[in-house]
Amino acid sequence: MAMLATTSSKRAVEIAPGVHWVGALDPQLRRFDIILKTANGTSYNAFVVRGESGVAVIDTVKENFADDFFARLESVARYDEITSIVLNHLEPDHSGALPELLRRAPQATVYLSSRAQMMLKALLKPGGEQAPEYVPVSTGDTVALGGRTLRFLHTPYLHWPDTQCTYLEEDGLLFTGDIFGCHFCDERLFNDRVGDFRFSFEYYYAQIMRPFREHVLDALELIEALDLQLIAPAHGPLLRHLPRDYVRRYRELAMPRLFNEARSEKTLVVFYLSAYGNTRQMAEAIAAGAERIAGVRVSLYDLEGGDAAIFTDFVEEADGLAFGSPTINADAVKPIWDLLSSLTSVNIKGKLGAAFGSYGWSGEAVRMIEDRLRGLKLRVPVEGLRIKLVPDAGELEQCGRLGENLARHLTGEIEHRELDLAALA
Repeated sequence: MAMLATTSSKRAVEIAPGVHWVGALDPQLRRFDIILKTANGTSYNAFVVRGESGVAVIDTVKENFADDFFARLESVARYDEITSIVLNHLEPDHSGALPELLRRAPQATVYLSSRAQMMLKALLKPGGEQAPEYVPVSTGDTVALGGRTLRFLHTPYLHWPDTQCTYLEEDGLLFTGDIFGCHFCDERLFNDRVGDFRFSFEYYYAQIMRPFREHVLDALELIEALDLQLIAPAHGPLLRHLPRDYVRRYRELAMPRLFNEARSEKTLVVFYLSAYGNTRQMAEAIAAGAERIAGVRVSLYDLEGGDAAIFTDFVEEADGLAFGSPTINADAVKPIWDLLSSLTSVNIKGKLGAAFGSYGWSGEAVRMIEDRLRGLKLRVPVEGLRIKLVPDAGELEQCGRLGENLARHLTGEIEHRELDLAALA
């Protein structure tokens, strides 16, 4: 069956007895949230679960696609039957139709995570709507629909603080929000019928979930214990064929990529780019100084030898990062900024950071790099080092001491303190 440019039917799609997909397809989308490319669009997945005594709607769709959502919803349920509205995640692509749904089903109780309460109020404020009756829930809380039970799992930061998963106990269906999702539009819906979406699945993880891998691992502890017959994410194919394989793949992706032979070691990675060899000499001296401290392994990389993407794994696994750049036109060089920009795709909060570099006239690069490191939530406990032109023996000794200090901070020999920038002025 060929994939059509637009969905051919506005009817709901049954994914299990009494459980229907009522989402929307967006095949023309080519960029999502500015940063993600979408080669063949995306889907906004929403669901209806029918029990003997109530009907639950799980998530909605982007506002532009509300008509499709309501048409499909109306094909399987009346608005006066809806007793529960579950919001796994309040980002606009999942909550865009919520205000209108609340107007059509005012009797429904909203269930959402405790962290989503303020977001719900902010979401409704632009239209002047009153906040509906809602119940904040956490792991283990349930909603009975009559013969069917929704159980909630608290899974924050996947990828917003408000996110949760909802498990339909009797059927083994897990509605996951963004986790296990991807931007891949195919009206055949199910993973055993759509085209090859492996690239989209892993690209989505790398861009959206990778910075929160510790939270991914926490969520997997809850999810792996479940009987999983189908995983229903908020974007992309519904995973009914071998759903546990996708859970295993997430664990593989979330585990450390690099093997540290000595688990007790701290790691320091020194990146540099040097116009005339001066910043390179500084980098080598810093690395040599750090290596004098037991329990620290140092890696040295010249950014002229590779682009930012190939260093992502090193950055993610390192405990400390030092960046060296000459000052050219009152700025750090572009490869340094490219690497720093790429760090938003990994979790670097709390890592140790430092800056250094040679300069000819003004020397702004070091301070600029330090400011960026602080903006990325790295610790910057040691003042960056600037050396004019060619470093002499005494200045290279300073570089060695800088490396030693960084290493001692990593091992805990020096108690952490933040620099008082005012005192340096």
